[in-house]
Amino acid sequence: MENLEHQRCEPCKGTSQPLSQTEVEELQSQIPSWEAIEEYGELHLQHTYQFPDFKTALKFTQRVGEEAEKEGHHPVLLTEWGKVTVTWWTHAINGLHRNDFIMAAKTDQISKEFE
Repeated sequence: MENLEHQRCEPCKGTSQPLSQTEVEELQSQIPSWEAIEEYGELHLQHTYQFPDFKTALKFTQRVGEEAEKEGHHPVLLTEWGKVTVTWWTHAINGLHRNDFIMAAKTDQISKEFE
């Protein structure tokens, strides 16, 4: 199976079902630095990236935003001095979809540009 970061997001309709706990655990093994958290009764994927300063954090935020636009799937981005917290989930289904894991993996790839 193709690595998550090389996959493309698929259009998600509100009739899609959130991933099962088994599916979440299987996909999460491919993005081990990400945490599945429950927020407002929904599962979200979250990870905080560290940077040496605000300028670098802002550039990372911009790159993640560009990839999100390209894939048509958008995160919550909290940019602070020296760090960016990225949260993925699928609003249309109030939970996690395969797209969230694809984008988390793509976000990890983007972070390597800033190492």
